[in-house]
Parts: sequence; structure tokens; C-alpha cells
Amino acid sequence: MPMQTESNSAIQTTAPGADETQHDFDFPQREAAFFYGLFLRGHSAAELRRDIEIPQAVLLKWHREAEREPMLRGVFTRMVEYRRHVLAIFEALVETESRPQRVQ
Repeated sequence: MPMQTESNSAIQTTAPGADETQHDFDFPQREAAFFYGLFLRGHSAAELRRDIEIPQAVLLKWHREAEREPMLRGVFTRMVEYRRHVLAIFEALVETESRPQRVQ
């Protein structure tokens, strides 16, 4: 691996595609909006919640993987936080939709 110097300060420190993946994590609203669109088209909110949440079996698998590869722990943690954020946004949208609208 090349050494970073003043003349070579742009050494790639992340895997190819990591910037794109990080960019996807920056906008949980997009994914929440996707699920909300499915809700508006008649899909069950409960089914969509299950789709958004990370199943316990997957969480356990990620935990085992992170024990073997400690560098993955941060990635898995970020994915869990992201999905929880998507779920919170989705819940807020569904709650807003289910509230009776007052006409003024």
C-alpha cells in the first residue's frame, strides 16, 4: 500500500463503491418514502414494518460476523441505525396519514 505524503494526499482509504454506499445511508427519507408509497397503494403497514426491520436472525448473524471481522462492526451498526431511522420516518408518515384531517 502506498504511503500518504504531501504530494500524494489523495490515497484511497475506502473500498471502491464505499462512497456510493455511504451516500445511500445519508437519505433514509428516500427509502421511507418508498415504503410509504407502498402503504398508500394498499400494502399492510404491519407487513411493511417487518420488511423495514432487520430480523433477529440476521442481527445474530451480523453479530457473529463482527466478532470474526471486527472491522465490520461499524458497518453493521450503521445499517441497523439506518433501518431504525427509516422505520421511524415511515411510522411518522403512517401516523400522519391515519389522523383525521380537519377542514378549516
